[in-house]
Amino acid sequence: MDQKQYQKIVDKQTPKAPLFMSCLKAFLVGGIFCTVGQLITFFYIRFFPFTEKTAGNPTVATMIFIAMILTGTGLYKKISQFGGAGSAVPVTGFGNAVISASIEHKTEGYVLGVGGNMFKLAGSVIVFGVLSAFLVALIKTILVKLGVVSW
Repeated sequence: MDQKQYQKIVDKQTPKAPLFMSCLKAFLVGGIFCTVGQLITFFYIRFFPFTEKTAGNPTVATMIFIAMILTGTGLYKKISQFGGAGSAVPVTGFGNAVISASIEHKTEGYVLGVGGNMFKLAGSVIVFGVLSAFLVALIKTILVKLGVVSW
């Protein structure tokens, strides 16, 4: 049996994924996460001295905290099994990934297990985030100096 024949057999036996329903579930879960984030932003603007521009940072921190609580209680896994890619909204997905790594390695101790593995993912996200922000700022500065765009 060659590779093409084998692949035909595999394709026949593999159940087809319900693409439309998967997309709909991802859209709903991602939309709910984003709606919760927007409600938290409105909360910070209404009850604290934040503006639309300044409410973003505490909202992001709150969403990461909520994702970490949901991960710790096992609810995030159930949500992600239902919503698929919709649960990978960058902020909540980041919080889930950080806590998942620390929970997975808690048997190795708090410092080397939890702390060390928690920051494996966080470190790379921070490094690439800072690097990309620097590059974007550098490009914008060059374009401003050339007169292509204005501040």
